[in-house]
Amino acid sequence: MRVNLAMSGRTAVVVAIAALMTSPAFAQGLLTKKRLAAALAMEAVMEAVDVCKKAGYAVTAIVVDNEGVRQAVIRGDGATVHTLDSAYAKAYTAASLAPVRKEDSTKAIFDRISKNPSTTASLGNLPNVTFTPGGVTIMAGDEAIGGIGVGGAPGGNFDHDCAVAALDKIKDRMK
Repeated sequence: MRVNLAMSGRTAVVVAIAALMTSPAFAQGLLTKKRLAAALAMEAVMEAVDVCKKAGYAVTAIVVDNEGVRQAVIRGDGATVHTLDSAYAKAYTAASLAPVRKEDSTKAIFDRISKNPSTTASLGNLPNVTFTPGGVTIMAGDEAIGGIGVGGAPGGNFDHDCAVAALDKIKDRMK
């Protein structure tokens, strides 16, 4: 009796594994990943730099995919060297952390943390993560496909506005 129970338990596990492996989720061998086309990513960073320049700010703008890989970078005339790291950290955070937290930007994270600092403070110790406004998640429908970060304006709120303006310009082509 004991052997039969053990055998039937093993059989059930084998049948369950076989059923899972034949499901559509296991049938795929490749994943499809969306990201902005190179020309669209370049247009976005150019627009962000131009909008900030018109407001009198020398900035860097960076677009990353949802894994944080840089797709487009423009360091505007007069933008200081540290803006490269600042813009990247904002784009990276907007692409990788903001969607997980159900937020659309580093500004949204900043606003939440300002009200309750203990909720996310430890995440600030991760490499390339910042809660400074200026990073906005790039969405294709309901899917986060990347982030745009702007750094160099005299306040993250201005960086944020330039990033939003850039995405507004290209939003009709992100389908």
